[in-house]
Amino acid sequence: MIVMGIDLSGPSNPKDTVISIFEKVNGSLRFRQLISGATDEVILSQIKREVENDSVFVGIDSPLSYQDGGGDRKADKSLRAYIKSLGMNTSSVMSPTMNRMAYLTLRGIALTRSIDSLKTDRPIKVVEVHPGAVMGSRIPDELLPHLLEYKRSEDSQKQIFHFLQSTDLNELPNEAGSSTHAIDACAAALGAWHWGDPYLEPNWCQKAVPPHHPFDFCC
Repeated sequence: MIVMGIDLSGPSNPKDTVISIFEKVNGSLRFRQLISGATDEVILSQIKREVENDSVFVGIDSPLSYQDGGGDRKADKSLRAYIKSLGMNTSSVMSPTMNRMAYLTLRGIALTRSIDSLKTDRPIKVVEVHPGAVMGSRIPDELLPHLLEYKRSEDSQKQIFHFLQSTDLNELPNEAGSSTHAIDACAAALGAWHWGDPYLEPNWCQKAVPPHHPFDFCC
């Protein structure tokens, strides 16, 4: 089982897109690789390379659908309520068609369409992931203030990286904590693993509602 976490950026800013790659070994995920500045072609090429040898589970931090008519999806409202109960800021869950999100949503939808078109002998499973909620639903209470500040505070970023090292993400190198994008990519992999592994389950999950919302959304 290969698990990839992708912190996706908008289509004009691929330098901020980071892929984390892990392999399930003895009940945990062993770090394999981190790729920064990933274009869609890089992402697709990496998926094709990994799926040659094993099934691949891909967790993407980006809206992978939008609400017909605009505004929130049911999943957005549900996740916002869930992270509020954890003490997190609800502003991190934005409607897919908001001005700040629209181009990211466009890239996410286009990327998943390309992934779906790949011809492979082994399965590729895709899930939408909210990395902040992945961490917020697993983090000790005393570290929650750092989670709320890790994108603005270098000290909090270090604390959150150390937290990720304490999870079942094994052998995380320092480069995985070098940026918030790298941290989010690793957290996306953690969420995708709990979603895809039959022995685990996500802490929150909104099931797919095809055809408009073809992917599960989890943390």
